[in-house]
Amino acid sequence: MHTPVVLGLDFGGTKIAAAVSDITGARLGGTTIDARPGEGARASLARGVEAARLLLDRVAPGRELAAVGASTFGIPLEDGIALAPAIAGWTDLALGRELAAAFGGAEVRVATDVKAAARVEVESGALRGCDPAIYLNLGTGLAVAIVVGGTVVNGRNGAAGEIGYNLRAVADVGLAPHQRVPLEDMVSGRALVRAAPDAAAVFAAAPYDPAMATLVADFTAELAFHLVNLTIAIDPMRIAVGGGMVRSWHLLNGTLRAALDAAVPYPPELVVAAHPYDAPLLGALALATAATCDRQAAPITSVKEGLSG
Repeated sequence: MHTPVVLGLDFGGTKIAAAVSDITGARLGGTTIDARPGEGARASLARGVEAARLLLDRVAPGRELAAVGASTFGIPLEDGIALAPAIAGWTDLALGRELAAAFGGAEVRVATDVKAAARVEVESGALRGCDPAIYLNLGTGLAVAIVVGGTVVNGRNGAAGEIGYNLRAVADVGLAPHQRVPLEDMVSGRALVRAAPDAAAVFAAAPYDPAMATLVADFTAELAFHLVNLTIAIDPMRIAVGGGMVRSWHLLNGTLRAALDAAVPYPPELVVAAHPYDAPLLGALALATAATCDRQAAPITSVKEGLSG
């Protein structure tokens, strides 16, 4: 008799990843599809659910789905997702309830992607034993997770580490969000696609294209400015960096390292995350596995939502 399985889903601004494992953590299979943000939230969610169902049929036919863990950009709440501008309509999705309806009978848990990724790095990756620490995500958006005492700091509203909303200049003080340009609009993968098909193309062209080289230099300098100030505030032992832009780490590392060494009283280690590209998905699987353990200990019928920290 086959044991139950769990499903992990990582909803990103440009891609959706899914993976299935058994309840011991053994990975059975995975898949990644484009999110197609231009089609809107409902279409993107439907694509993710369909991809997950096809994956379950392929790698775990006939086996019980015990739990679903999902990581998402933004802050998942009971009736929507806060701070999630990457896909139109995503803020209106009650993601936990939607997934519970799509995978009836399975326990569902959801979390913010960067915080889920940081937990993985704390438990089994580059931030294990580091206190305090910072996990920096350089992907479609920009955010960090702050780790204190081995715990990812959630904040009162789940928004700790949302540095994409940082002010960029003194002139921004007192201005409403619609009156200024937030940091994420200039320092993120989404910002770089204004100049090329994707962020990878910008970094690839930088060594021989002066315009792209200037763009990367400005991008990295502004990122360094904010990372230095955050580092001074937190005094971390180590900073681990994950996300798609880590593929161009050789163009980022030198500037960030030099900036930290020049300005931070006690410069921390700066390393690539142990799971640079799939930590949010691993975090989603961990959520599902934990939900299964909880259900075995004491069956719970309600959907667990808003676990962003």
